[in-house]
Amino acid sequence: MDELLIFLVKTLVEDENSVSVEKEEDEKTITYRVKVASSDLGKIIGKNGKTATSIRTIMRSVASKTHKKVFVKFED
Repeated sequence: MDELLIFLVKTLVEDENSVSVEKEEDEKTITYRVKVASSDLGKIIGKNGKTATSIRTIMRSVASKTHKKVFVKFED
């Protein structure tokens, strides 16, 4: 699941080296903090947040097998 998120983000940004993903996990939730360059943040969020929403939807559907809630937060 971690590799999928990294792949999705790296395909959208120009500066792939600035992408980092931190994972926090407990009993019921998994929280990903995705950090990208400030110039690439708009590409990750997209118009009206549609790209970010799509990434979150994909991650939730993959995580449904683990029966945990997944949150993805984007930071620059």
